[in-house]
Amino acid sequence: MTALPAPRNGTDYRIAVVCTGNICRSPTADVVLHALLADEGLDRQVAVDSSGLGGWHVGDRMDPRSARHLREAGYDPSRHRARQIAPGWPSAYDLVLAMDHTHLRDLRAQARRAGASAEELDRVRLFGDFDPVEPGSEVPDPYYGGDQDFEEVLTMVERTGRAIVAALRQGLASQ
Repeated sequence: MTALPAPRNGTDYRIAVVCTGNICRSPTADVVLHALLADEGLDRQVAVDSSGLGGWHVGDRMDPRSARHLREAGYDPSRHRARQIAPGWPSAYDLVLAMDHTHLRDLRAQARRAGASAEELDRVRLFGDFDPVEPGSEVPDPYYGGDQDFEEVLTMVERTGRAIVAALRQGLASQ
């Protein structure tokens, strides 16, 4: 299991999940992680946000196909509104999870331009680094695909989300 960076303040943990426009992949991960954390009783210790690298969809609801797959799986996607990652993000989160390698590269480049420390850069990881089936995998963009692509994203996000929550449970318990 990939180790999580330690919380910055020693108690609460802040996670951001990031994709391109914040309407498919990262909001799916946000909704699933919120539900899994609540199921484990960790929702008061761990905060999750999702954002996009671009601002094209700011204020929009989640892609209806993503929302439908989440609802069919028992999740509530209704609270999501797309947003763009804020300029001060490198110092705001304990862990920033990019949905693919391009996002990872762009986030690290943004962080470097903002003067992020080596520790802050190490907090920027690939969501798939925690995937127990395909470690280091990318969460594919389902936007131009069909139902099976959105279902694949949900399946990947659920199994990886369970692994992240398990790591959080273990890490927070050891403090």
